[in-house]
Amino acid sequence: MPRLGPLLREIAACRLCAAELPDGPRPVLQAHGRARILIAGQAPGRRVHASGVPFDDPSGDRLREWMGIDRESFYDPKRVAVVPMGFCYPGSGRSGDLPPRPECAATWHETLLRSLKHVKLTLALGQYAQAYHLDDRAATVTQTVREWQHHWPRYLPLPHPSPRNRAWFARNPWFEREVIPALRRRVRTLLNA
Repeated sequence: MPRLGPLLREIAACRLCAAELPDGPRPVLQAHGRARILIAGQAPGRRVHASGVPFDDPSGDRLREWMGIDRESFYDPKRVAVVPMGFCYPGSGRSGDLPPRPECAATWHETLLRSLKHVKLTLALGQYAQAYHLDDRAATVTQTVREWQHHWPRYLPLPHPSPRNRAWFARNPWFEREVIPALRRRVRTLLNA
């Protein structure tokens, strides 16, 4: 297994799907071998593609609020790893961003995730991350998130924190009542260990 530093440099230089990316490749992720929390998202959005900083957008603000942590803790790779299913912005479609390109997971994820030996909690955001990380997920994101305790405490399926999901949050008030307090307690425990 390659060491993490050289592997991250290889990923940063990846051009596997350059011809398919409307804005060109710019892999965005964050990882360190000591990270205890892994955020498995979908793919960077346009704003994150421009900044090169994971979750540097309103989705990230909501995710940090859910986790109960500040930007400094979130962007400390020794504490929190961010490994989306696709490392580059895939472009946009009629109803939002396109799905993550499949090349990243097929090429990089197995080796990269094996290098993150200290991860105790994986936050699987949205259907693509849940499909990859959860062997026995339900038919829909809502059902999978509702059955969150089935995966707990190693994994936590979450809806994507995008502002586009406001209607989902309004229809599912149990999420803020039940899931968010448990998430905050677990994050606090792991980051203070």
